[in-house]
Amino acid sequence: MSTLAERAAKGRAILLAGVFINLLLAVVKMTAGWLGQSDALIADGLESTLDVLSSALIWLALKYAERPPDSEHPYGHGKMESLAGVAGALLLLSAGAMVALNSLREIVYGAPDRPVPAIFTLGILIFVVIVKEVLFRVSNARNRKVESRALESDAWHHRSDALTSLAAAIGILIALIGGPRFVSADDWAALFSCGIIALNGLRMLRGSLGELLDEQAPHETIQKIISCAQAVPGVKNVEKCRVRKSGLTLLADLHVRVRGDVTVSAGHHISHLVKDALMEGGYHLSDVTVHIEPAEEPALATA
Repeated sequence: MSTLAERAAKGRAILLAGVFINLLLAVVKMTAGWLGQSDALIADGLESTLDVLSSALIWLALKYAERPPDSEHPYGHGKMESLAGVAGALLLLSAGAMVALNSLREIVYGAPDRPVPAIFTLGILIFVVIVKEVLFRVSNARNRKVESRALESDAWHHRSDALTSLAAAIGILIALIGGPRFVSADDWAALFSCGIIALNGLRMLRGSLGELLDEQAPHETIQKIISCAQAVPGVKNVEKCRVRKSGLTLLADLHVRVRGDVTVSAGHHISHLVKDALMEGGYHLSDVTVHIEPAEEPALATA
């Protein structure tokens, strides 16, 4: 079972690789767009520079989130990771809005006699689509192990870049085939991809905000934790189970019912058995609070 530090290190490694690749792609795209007279490629390069900033911020957030609890933050610093997820989602929406506004400007105010982009820009964009899609798949696969909302946000930045690049490639292909009359095709294609980017950005924003507001963990996770607790000797059933995400870990609160005639010492021992079973169960729990409740109400004394 991976520790918090190991999972955070894996997330930071893929983020750092993304920073360098995005920086390289930004330079290539803007240079090729300027030489090949492709506004869509230049705009795509500007979006990649924004991805560099986003990945760097998320890297710093993951580094901060793995700090251990202290006297001022007894629950740890994990919320910084969710906050980075919000920032990443907002940057994703901003990138989509920037590309959409540029596309609309070119559609409405662009010169009708704009030159057709050079054919080599199509090859550059196809290469970018392949690289960014590979980055998305690698980042998304890594996120399944790390379970980071911020890393998921960064992965979708790669997918959005792949989509805008693909849209630009389709538009340039149409312009190359149809001639100057279809030179705005890449702007229309980019505008379409912005709708997909906006949907992904809003989905990421909702998930990150849910974590900041202590949204209940998924039902499957809750059921696994309840089943594990109920399997502990002495536990009759689990009355309540609240689980929330804090960074890369989970915090759980359970109300466990035991026999009403057990001693305080025995109840305390059972609660420790429950906590140990859950902490060692592979659920990425950083803390568990167990409340002991009697399985049956005590009989009232009669005069």
